[in-house]
Amino acid sequence: MKGKFIVFEGIDGSGTTTQSELLADFFRDIQCTSYLTSEPSSGPIGNLIRQGMKGRVIFAKDNKLSSKTDHLFDEQMAYLFAADRHDHLYNEVDGIVKLVNSGAMVISTRYYFSSLAYHCNSEEDELFVKSLNQKFPQPDLVIYLDNTVGSSLERISSRAFVDEYENEQKLKLVSENYRKIFDKYTGNLAIIKANKSIEEIQSEIISVVKEIL
Repeated sequence: MKGKFIVFEGIDGSGTTTQSELLADFFRDIQCTSYLTSEPSSGPIGNLIRQGMKGRVIFAKDNKLSSKTDHLFDEQMAYLFAADRHDHLYNEVDGIVKLVNSGAMVISTRYYFSSLAYHCNSEEDELFVKSLNQKFPQPDLVIYLDNTVGSSLERISSRAFVDEYENEQKLKLVSENYRKIFDKYTGNLAIIKANKSIEEIQSEIISVVKEIL
């Protein structure tokens, strides 16, 4: 069986982690080699991003703006995510391209769509982020879990740690950005409502995935 690259997208709290893990379980059940990964990755740049999102590493901020909607922070994150994404795809240890070429199913929570959704506050930002990501390959399938901002905020409220982007103002912008992105996207895309039960969502995802195998 030819390897595939499958990406989950959605605003924080939409269930991408849960559903990506269930999809990995499905592949194991049918004895298909699969790898579960995410962005930021577990690589050296990805770890730096994670520390920055937690506030353990301090990046420059524009004092004229709220830290929750900071342009400089978004710009730096866009650069770092693009660098991490390149390593995530092409490193010779566990890079996505290497794994897919070996015949594996690679499942990633987040890809360049997240950069377009989270790091863009204007058309100028969109052009900038697109320029950083324009050479990256399209995945074989994108699964977008469409969740309301209210529902997502309710889900993430119980988390021990809330990062820079997990607030109502930012998630409203991100949700609108995702809508614009996927209205124009021409690749394989499944938009699934995230307000259903975990089992219902999983069943829809498996049906879509079977079509590309």
